[in-house]
Amino acid sequence: MKKFVLAIDQGTTSSRAIVFDGNRQIVGVGQIEFKQIFPEDGWVEHDPEEIWSTVQSTVNKALKEAKLEASDIAAIGITNQRETVVIWDRETGEPIYNAIVWQDRRTARACAELKANGHEELFAKRTGLLLDPYFSGTKVKWLLDKVSTARERANKGELAFGTIDSFLIWRLTGGKMHATDATNASRTLMFDIAKNQWDKELCEILDVPMAILPDVKDCADDFGVTEKSLFGAEIPILGVAGDQHAATIGQACFEPGMVKSTYGTGCFAVLNTGADMVRSENRLLTTIAYRLNGKTAYALEGSIFIAGAAVQWIRDGLKLVKEAKDTGPLARTADPTQNVYMVPAFVGLGAPWWDADARGAIFGLTRNTGPAEIAKAALEAVCYQTVDLIEAMKKDWKGQGTDTVLRVDGGMVASDWTMQSLANLLDAPVDRPTILETTALGAAWLAGMKAGVWPGMQEFAAAWERDQRFEPDMDPKERLAKIAGWDDAVRRVLTH
Repeated sequence: MKKFVLAIDQGTTSSRAIVFDGNRQIVGVGQIEFKQIFPEDGWVEHDPEEIWSTVQSTVNKALKEAKLEASDIAAIGITNQRETVVIWDRETGEPIYNAIVWQDRRTARACAELKANGHEELFAKRTGLLLDPYFSGTKVKWLLDKVSTARERANKGELAFGTIDSFLIWRLTGGKMHATDATNASRTLMFDIAKNQWDKELCEILDVPMAILPDVKDCADDFGVTEKSLFGAEIPILGVAGDQHAATIGQACFEPGMVKSTYGTGCFAVLNTGADMVRSENRLLTTIAYRLNGKTAYALEGSIFIAGAAVQWIRDGLKLVKEAKDTGPLARTADPTQNVYMVPAFVGLGAPWWDADARGAIFGLTRNTGPAEIAKAALEAVCYQTVDLIEAMKKDWKGQGTDTVLRVDGGMVASDWTMQSLANLLDAPVDRPTILETTALGAAWLAGMKAGVWPGMQEFAAAWERDQRFEPDMDPKERLAKIAGWDDAVRRVLTH
């Protein structure tokens, strides 16, 4: 019986493919970075064709490294950068424009107009989201309004919209399947998360024709099979989840009250609230954690737009380090008497502030400040933002889960210095798992479980392994003083 599962992890800065064996161990990896396109201030785009080509190449690389053929793979699971949108021609499969990325802020004015017209409460009630350019709906409207003949063609049923998962499913199946899963649908501003269906009224407000929307399936479901010509054999696509939802699954956060935080390009903390759809009073998002066998688990989510991207900026923009991994050792050498704060609002601020117009700043600079202090400020900014999210979650969760250990994953958690700083500022334990590729693992589990070659939820959760626990060891007075300094720095960049 086939035991191998392939995860396609299509992220914001790179595409990855990872082959897992029957024991859920990694046996093959392919990864390729792709171009980030910044046409104007606050605009972020990707070339969908480059995404597609990198996905194909990474799958082939991973299979080659694993010394396997496509016929050895039991199933594919897909996880993706969420809220990034593509509209394409149903006949040719060609995109009508670049993908507009989740970080993009071009629809800030449109969101402000929707708020001014009194729509935010309705959107929040139905979707669990706030009216912010981060989400897909206003991006879709922008494309239909700005691309020549797009609206006319959409109304005729000639175009299809999708988040990146949908676009990949379409391409992988040769246009036979136009589908998404409930987690990705829940991030579009057009999906009623209580009824688990597209919402006609919200689509009308956004002026998005429902004919372009994909079918919505469970996270573990039949998403078609890949074209034989792509990899040499047909492979069933049996799992799909947005990246943060896949990471929640990969971290085995299946019980209400469990929290995970992923540190990639951005940072995303997710608290599983089970069947309870908690309405945030602290500007967090209510979202679908996952949907399995028609049963929905909900979550509270805090979204930080810039985490690892700040480290990339230090590497590529300021050129203070040659490799991202050098940032932690550099930060370790910083002068402890300097209180330098970086507020990385390069594309506005996410939860719990939701200020699309805020921009980044560094505070507390002196003549003594150098690369080490700036590197430290960038890494600590991620920790401070996490503190803000967890505090908001505690308030919304009404005291439940306040002693919860934070499970972490993503590229930044390889830095012991950063994780210790996180534990210190949170004043709570931080657990780093043995397998850091939890997003890919979550997608792979969905597909492998659906294919019947991987275990069910309880056995999968029991197999979760901790690599290291970081216990807080900072003086409480120092912690409070540092957080007060951070709060002051954030207030200085807020525009409202």
